[in-house]
Amino acid sequence: MIQMQSNLDVADNSGAREIMCIRVLKGSNSMDARVGDIIVGVVKSATPGQQVKKSDVVRCVVVRTKQPIRRADGPVLRFDDNAAVVINPAMEPRGTRVFGPVARELRDKNFMRIISLAPEVL
Repeated sequence: MIQMQSNLDVADNSGAREIMCIRVLKGSNSMDARVGDIIVGVVKSATPGQQVKKSDVVRCVVVRTKQPIRRADGPVLRFDDNAAVVINPAMEPRGTRVFGPVARELRDKNFMRIISLAPEVL
């Protein structure tokens, strides 16, 4: 569950390291984002010399949350951290690699490029 002012790790090599959520883009009155939802965030720390700089406003898709994900067939999935992947206006990742596992719910939201770049899909 990601809401405004939540800090997220960045799970790709776009240059950003940490992002703070400033807006959840989901419906008219939604306050929180879950796996697969798009958020607007500001880059709090970045790697020098990369395409994303500190204080840039970027769109991201949430790929991992500490809040448990309950699936329809029974199991509950919980990650150790909150993480997001920076995306471009075409809804594709700006980086060329994705680090760490991602949730299978991204497949339902048509983020197939992130699924293919991820080392593990849970």
